[in-house]
Parts: sequence; C-alpha cells; structure tokens
Amino acid sequence: MTAVAVDLDGALGDTRRLWEDWLEDARRRARIDVTALDDELPNWRQLLQRFAEERAPVYLRPDAEASAALRRLHAGGATIGVFTDAPEELARVALAQLGAARRVDALETGGDALERLLARLGADARVVRTRAQLVGLR
Repeated sequence: MTAVAVDLDGALGDTRRLWEDWLEDARRRARIDVTALDDELPNWRQLLQRFAEERAPVYLRPDAEASAALRRLHAGGATIGVFTDAPEELARVALAQLGAARRVDALETGGDALERLLARLGADARVVRTRAQLVGLR
C-alpha cells in the first residue's frame, strides 16, 4: 500500500463535539451569528485554536490500536493523509492531541477535503473511514 487517506473524525477522533461547543461558546460570548464567522468575528480561527488547545484533552483521547496502525503504515513507507470537514486549526490540534501529527504527510480540511487529498495522494490511495478499517490495515 503506497498511500492511505484517513478520515480524522471517523477513524482517529471525532472533532465535531469540540467544534459545536466552540460555536456555542462563540455565540454566547461574542453574541454573533456563527454562520457568518469571517464577517462577525475576523479572528475566529485563532480563537478556535486556543479553545481547542485548552479543551482537546477532554474531547479527544489517543487510541493505542489506531496509533499502532499509523506507526505500522508509516514504517511500511505508506504516505498517510488525513481529511476532515473541520477547520484546519481544529484538525491540527486534534492530530497533535491524538499523537498522530508526526505520522501524517498531508492534511486537507473543509469542504471537498477528501477529493483534494486524493488528488494529492493519487488515485490508488486507500480511503479509511472508520477506526476498525484503520486498525485492520496490514
């Protein structure tokens, strides 16, 4: 296997609850419409990163089997890419918290992340959407 595209939220750790809690916190503190973050809170990405760094240990726990699978793939020479619809700042904090950041060669975030990642990794990349699929890779 030469390349693997791993779904961050499905196979490594789910960032959605942390994202939703940040949105609620931003809505409450800044009294903004979170559907217009760029307009109403221009520094939202920095605020999200700080929020995620402070709270990631509560929301995301490293998984020994998933980490071992990433180590095995990396040692075998596979290029590992991760995709998620979460913002990049949240995804990077999550990868660090999960102990996966140093094994990941490519990260794509936001809309169409999988398609962009596959364009980078190549058509023969294997897509892994669940922890069970990741752990089962050999």
